[in-house]
Amino acid sequence: MELSSKADADDEINDPGAAPYGNFINYYSFNPPENRLSLIPPALLRDLGYSNETTLILDVGCNSGELSVAFYKHLVPEEQSDRRKVHLLGFDLDETLVQRAEEINPLPSRITFIPLDITKDTNQLQDYLSLHGCSHFHLCLCLAVTMWVHLNHGDSGLLQLLSRLSSMSQHLLLEAQPWKCYRSAARRLRKLGRSDFDHFKTLKIRGDVADHAREHLERHCGMELIQSFGSTAWDRKLLLFRKT
Repeated sequence: MELSSKADADDEINDPGAAPYGNFINYYSFNPPENRLSLIPPALLRDLGYSNETTLILDVGCNSGELSVAFYKHLVPEEQSDRRKVHLLGFDLDETLVQRAEEINPLPSRITFIPLDITKDTNQLQDYLSLHGCSHFHLCLCLAVTMWVHLNHGDSGLLQLLSRLSSMSQHLLLEAQPWKCYRSAARRLRKLGRSDFDHFKTLKIRGDVADHAREHLERHCGMELIQSFGSTAWDRKLLLFRKT
């Protein structure tokens, strides 16, 4: 059993698409935070009107936390006088990765990490909001997460994720993987002799997944696209939505 686990871990390090939930090890060694942060203006929170109030940021699928910490420091520099008002909650369904995030966390009074599968439960998120006296997160980060929910929970799972995030967020920064990433993830699983994703062959939402996500958010979730920050080095759009 231990040998099998070690082989799985080695596969995930060598082939990032091999982790069926996107919870691969050492993710930020091949997709460092700068790939996204270089596109995001440091004054984003101020530009969105969050400069004089308690501000809550949610990071969906935080992996081992490097991007969460880098994102916080990017938007809330150390010299900012009201830094204590900005809090970030990151979560991931992989408890091992969350433990890593907790170990590297340099700002435990500002940044919190918890294990959570958002497809099953959101009670902990509501508890966090209540703890800070807020009814919603001001900014939600959903970066390179949608594909994994989509592949493991189907079209309905993807749409439910978007609906849930929009229901508890004032702004949503979305990075949805393009369809070519789906094909690559499925191919890598097959290459390793693992079972294919349950829903891959039956998905009806295909092609420009980011555009499908935008359509759902605007038509059914009361959100509007207010800005595109361009595309990352991996050719993924960073789209910012606002609750209307």
